Amino acid sequence: MAGLYYEEFTVGRVFNHAWTRTVTEMDNVLYSSLTMNVQPLHLDEEFASKTEFGQRIVNSLFTLGLMIGITVNDTTLGTTVANLGMTDVKFPKPVFHGDTLRVKTTVVSLRESKSRPDAGIVEFNHVAINQRGETVAQCTRQALMRKKPKDS
Repeated sequence: MAGLYYEEFTVGRVFNHAWTRTVTEMDNVLYSSLTMNVQPLHLDEEFASKTEFGQRIVNSLFTLGLMIGITVNDTTLGTTVANLGMTDVKFPKPVFHGDTLRVKTTVVSLRESKSRPDAGIVEFNHVAINQRGETVAQCTRQALMRKKPKDS
């Protein structure tokens, strides 16, 4: 697996993830519909055109999921036990159809699990940036990560 084990992380390590993703109208409409979020800012072009944004904006929870998803291949693929929480979630700028996002991750802290000797908790700070260099999303995430197997 591509993911890193708990012992392979260091505080302050930065990942500039190579994966990028252009957000499409289909992404936004499908995600909003599947989650029953009928907010017209996401679904109604006529309504949204009369707002300060002038167009539909992408569902922020889709943006959050995409931001974290982009990080998986470099950090947690196959080595995470579970996400424990997300804090300080912010969306300083809107995401629009056609925006391309890239993500930067910084390891904020590490601590041994008190209840699981085979795991530790890694705290990540994720930042999503659009093609204009604007930060569009950020969050701090705590993940329970597997330690290296004893036999490896």
